[in-house]
Amino acid sequence: VELAESGGGLVQAGSSLRLSCVSSGNIFSVNRMGWYRQAPRKQRELVAMISGSDGSTTYADSVKGRFTVSGDVSKDTMYLQMTNLKPEDTAVYECYLDYVSTPPTEVELWGQGTLVTVSS
Repeated sequence: VELAESGGGLVQAGSSLRLSCVSSGNIFSVNRMGWYRQAPRKQRELVAMISGSDGSTTYADSVKGRFTVSGDVSKDTMYLQMTNLKPEDTAVYECYLDYVSTPPTEVELWGQGTLVTVSS
């Protein structure tokens, strides 16, 4: 299975961006999918997550009300709509997938990441 992110770039504070993540490969079912980010000199942090079972979402407090995660839990494409971006949102954003393959094995996978830079 491979994950491919796109949509990052350089924007001004207050702008919007939409990140996309396309998955491909042997996926039987999805447990969770979402986005993490890692800023320079900081640890990777969870940004948003969707449950594969019921579609419920979880967000980091720092992005609540500004970011929206959505996707096709039939294992194809996921999005992160980011609005009112702030300089502190600058980071490499990584797509994340927790899935079950065939034969049944649970796997966690991160994409290569896409850089989002927000200027003040």
